Amino acid sequence: MRKFLVLAAGLATVAATVSAAQAADLPRRKGYAAPAPVVAPVRRGFSWTGAYVGANVGYGWGKHNKDGSKTFGKPNGALGGVTAGYNVQNGAIVMGVEGDVSRTGEVESRQLVGGYGKSHLKTLATARARVGVAADRALFYVTGGYAGGALTTKVQPNAAQGYKETKWLNGYAVGGGVEYAATDNVTVKGEYLYADLGSKTFGDAGAPKVKTGFQDHILRGGVNYKF
Repeated sequence: MRKFLVLAAGLATVAATVSAAQAADLPRRKGYAAPAPVVAPVRRGFSWTGAYVGANVGYGWGKHNKDGSKTFGKPNGALGGVTAGYNVQNGAIVMGVEGDVSRTGEVESRQLVGGYGKSHLKTLATARARVGVAADRALFYVTGGYAGGALTTKVQPNAAQGYKETKWLNGYAVGGGVEYAATDNVTVKGEYLYADLGSKTFGDAGAPKVKTGFQDHILRGGVNYKF
């Protein structure tokens, strides 16, 4: 019995060896090729790097003061203008520069004893740096830099005295906002800015000279085209 088992095991080993050799010698089917491995497509995140131009519209409410302290008026109204800028993205950090020029309807008229006064911020311009954190197509940022504006004051306290004068004020703006890439080329944003435009002296020989300043709060939205 033992000899029989040894003989059976030997025959099984020989049969397996012969079968493997024959399979190796079989010709491959003509035109056969192993299927290519399936590779999942790589999805690239949105890049904020590049130049852009756009437009903005919003609302501003300011404080027109004289002699550096006392509130002289509170102009408010709509504003709108154009924007241009450039961003560079490194990882999640986005840094850039942005400038804009807007026409504003921030006006206030007020009655004075025997006459009236009027203040109007006609133009607002800023040139700012931006630093933000990107979450793919969303960008959360803070901003700050130069702000200037054309302020017109008109004072007519009585029939004999009065003046109307426009001067360009220079100051700063700070704020922040969020921007979202709706497509690879179009972004939309919402932004808040606080602008302190400094002060200048208004008036002439026919009226008292007054040092006048202007501070402004601005809420606006914008649409940009990214190149």
